[in-house]
Amino acid sequence: MFLLGRSLVFKLLKFAIGYKKPHVCWLTTKELANWLENSAQTQPIIIDARSEAEYAVSHLKNARRIDAIAPNLALLPDISSDTPIVVYCSVGYRSANIAQQLQQTGFDRVYNLQGSIFQWANEGRPIFKDDRPTQFVHPYNAIWGKLLKSQYRYKKAEGQRSPGAEEDS
Repeated sequence: MFLLGRSLVFKLLKFAIGYKKPHVCWLTTKELANWLENSAQTQPIIIDARSEAEYAVSHLKNARRIDAIAPNLALLPDISSDTPIVVYCSVGYRSANIAQQLQQTGFDRVYNLQGSIFQWANEGRPIFKDDRPTQFVHPYNAIWGKLLKSQYRYKKAEGQRSPGAEEDS
């Protein structure tokens, strides 16, 4: 699968997820980056739909975490239905589920981040551990982690990039 190239795999994922979740709206990483840089625009609430372990390694700045397996949307009591919300996970599947649930709950401006945190990191965009910049992203697992450039792949035993990082960048 990964011999196809990351870009093509991300496009195929968007197509497959879009097929299963046709009402979910998408936002590219470039669109989100531009949005976050434009202080004149109402800033979106960023929701991380990954596990606590994944979130602890890194996340987008100011992201709120909601567990994709057992989502508790009551954790968002302060958000009005017209507030823009951007949801992400590793590649976009779990976040699409949360985005769909948010839409069904009555939120009008919900977007799934295309390529999610893997694409965001691969483009060299800022990610954070707590409030400090970092470059590492939890790879989810050994297979999906191949979509992350190796210099961004977090390896638990060493707390840093995977060995052989130069091989598949």
